Amino acid sequence: MTLKGKTAVITGSTSGIGLAYARTLAAAGANIILNGLGDADAIEAERASLAAKHGVTVLYLEADMTRPEEIAAMIAEAEASFDGVDILINNAGVQFVSPIEEFPVEKWDQIIAINLSSAFHAIRAVAPGMKRRKWGRIISTASAHSMTASPFKSAYVAAKHGLAGLTKTVALELATSGITANCISPGYVWTPLVEKQIPDTMKARAMTRDEVVNNVLLAAQPTKAFVQPDDVAAMALFLCSDAAAQVTGANLSIDGGWTAE
Repeated sequence: MTLKGKTAVITGSTSGIGLAYARTLAAAGANIILNGLGDADAIEAERASLAAKHGVTVLYLEADMTRPEEIAAMIAEAEASFDGVDILINNAGVQFVSPIEEFPVEKWDQIIAINLSSAFHAIRAVAPGMKRRKWGRIISTASAHSMTASPFKSAYVAAKHGLAGLTKTVALELATSGITANCISPGYVWTPLVEKQIPDTMKARAMTRDEVVNNVLLAAQPTKAFVQPDDVAAMALFLCSDAAAQVTGANLSIDGGWTAE
């Protein structure tokens, strides 16, 4: 399929699943707005590589996902640069693992802001333009934790459940506007976000690194294998296609069978 002439804003797209989204959509011909944290030189190298390899325009916009005004400004700049945003992928996310009674309030606020509220602010900003053009794709990276829970992840689980509800509401509101809104809910994908939570989980559960990987992370997935970022990106590409025009309000699992149990 081709996305030539379409423009995609992808939050949290400088590594992991977000970067896989960017690479896959650029390969299909979409212009890309990258966003996220990381080394400035590495981000610029990736931006230039995507543009040169696929013959598309790629911008990097450094919006802080905890600041609504910066999110709105990012969408406005993207619309001005490309005459509209056709695809929004809400992918920015952070994680923190702690027992509820020890969970820092500032970490709760940060996770809700980045994993949930940022999606609201971005959707709110892109919806008017998508409605005018009568076409749009809104995709949010949720998680198996949008359907089930795990101990010590109160903020993350709450945010992902909220993201699934937000998506359903947006899908209903925009159902006659040529716009779809869906969640993709991966299980454990080997990304920097997953890797970074291993030390906290080791501490919280008094386990070794190997025990966390095998007895906590992959224990949840019947396939006993990590989901690959490119697999998640392939699902997003399908959701952007005309074949997915009637797929809206869905929460699509790609979790090795985790939520089937």
